[in-house]
Amino acid sequence: MRAVVVPEHGGAEVLTVREHDPAPLGPDQVRVRVAAAGVNFIDIYQRRGLYSMELPFVAGSEGAGEVLEAGAEVSDLAVGDTVAWAMVPGSGYTEEAVLPAAKAVPVPDGVDAETAAAVMLQGMTAQYLVTTTFPAREGHTAVVHAAAGGVGLLLCQLLSDRGVRVIGTTSTPEKAELARGAGAHEIVLYREQDLVTEVRRLTGEEGVDVVYDGVGKDTFDAGLELLRPRGMMVLFGASSGPVPPLDPQSLNAHGSLYLTRPSLAHYLLTREELLQRSGAVMSAVAEGRLTVRVGGRYPLAEASRAQADLESGATTGKLLVLP
Repeated sequence: MRAVVVPEHGGAEVLTVREHDPAPLGPDQVRVRVAAAGVNFIDIYQRRGLYSMELPFVAGSEGAGEVLEAGAEVSDLAVGDTVAWAMVPGSGYTEEAVLPAAKAVPVPDGVDAETAAAVMLQGMTAQYLVTTTFPAREGHTAVVHAAAGGVGLLLCQLLSDRGVRVIGTTSTPEKAELARGAGAHEIVLYREQDLVTEVRRLTGEEGVDVVYDGVGKDTFDAGLELLRPRGMMVLFGASSGPVPPLDPQSLNAHGSLYLTRPSLAHYLLTREELLQRSGAVMSAVAEGRLTVRVGGRYPLAEASRAQADLESGATTGKLLVLP
């Protein structure tokens, strides 16, 4: 079979399509024909060497497809089932993958494999951010950075559905329209408007209850200025680079703020939690309450372009590699 391999750390150009044999099937694993794989910033961090991976490795860790074979100890998945998964290194940009059955979840009727691959990681991320990290509710006001991105569009929908006033940030008017369509009530065009001044104006100088920041270095300091006393900064990504070291006293100076740096793995500590979160997301998609925007589809041979496009910041929604 073919797979996209990272033979060395570097730019998107290091991604190479090779013949690759998946690992032998274990008793608690499934072999899957990959229909679609999600492209995520963690793929880029791993390719750059920011996250440790033994070289060479198959790129990607999220996807969906059909079960071709199930190990002897697998009881809740069967050959022919459509399943989806996330955070399984080496299981993405490849024609076939072998993965732990405990990491695979059933895809319900009404959700196709491409949509399932597009929503697993980002959908569960948005779900835990608004239900658990900061339990958002009616009366709250939230800032969502990169509101037209993959997670941003999902956050806007989930927050507005819970009665939260959403202020999104985008770089262009075109992206602003996408965010508004997903439920953002106001938009700050950060290249044309001063973020702090505009959010303060929109909130009557009170600030917001929570900032959802997946951008990192470029937005973090301003984000602290946006929060009302005892507000929460939820830093869940670093697409612009890591945030420099922080003096905890600054949280006091800005109003006894809360700061958290969550990751999806810590909100999926058990299979039960995985099934609960993925089930909530998939049900919302199947019922039409959550819309997933696919911003680009790429064949295996163009996986390097997919990652380069994501790095550029010019994309919207979710990018997929289609083996």
